[in-house]
Amino acid sequence: MFYHASPVKGIETLEPRISNHGIPQIYFSTRRENVLVYLSNAVEKYCKSVDYSHTGSYYKWASYGFTAEGLLRVEEYYPNATEDTYRGGSGWIYSLQELEQGEAMKDIPFAYTSRVPVKVEAVEFIPDAYEAILQAEREGKLVIKRYETASEANLQWIARTIPQEYDEAADRPEYQLFLKAKFPEILKNK
Repeated sequence: MFYHASPVKGIETLEPRISNHGIPQIYFSTRRENVLVYLSNAVEKYCKSVDYSHTGSYYKWASYGFTAEGLLRVEEYYPNATEDTYRGGSGWIYSLQELEQGEAMKDIPFAYTSRVPVKVEAVEFIPDAYEAILQAEREGKLVIKRYETASEANLQWIARTIPQEYDEAADRPEYQLFLKAKFPEILKNK
């Protein structure tokens, strides 16, 4: 099975869209739990919560990686980031048996892309992405690396990286707004 998650209801044919990679394509995973992180975007959720007026697409905040065994590892860069991002986020997982013109991604385990439209075969509604992520964690299908367990080296990496992210986002004011809200101490001089 190939899975794709979206907060958009009623999709019958998935269409390639431009993402952070700058190429129009559709992303899939052969692991259902790996697409749960696409049901909510922390940047969009925060901006809407403060009534920030924004047009166009939101920058995609993707704080995850993979363990040596290939399990999705959700990483918290600030306290309670997983709950903050995903609680209350709902959406749909679209799936299909075969991905005829799919291409495996070299840098993301179990991930595939398609540059052509793909017909949906099945749909599953996820009422709360946070609860679904916690369930997948309990089942050993993904790992949540909570902020409270971050090593000193990881905290230093966050302290170095967030100001760089902020400076590089001069053309993404919604992303800068999000970063200032979630990392006030790190960005207090910005």
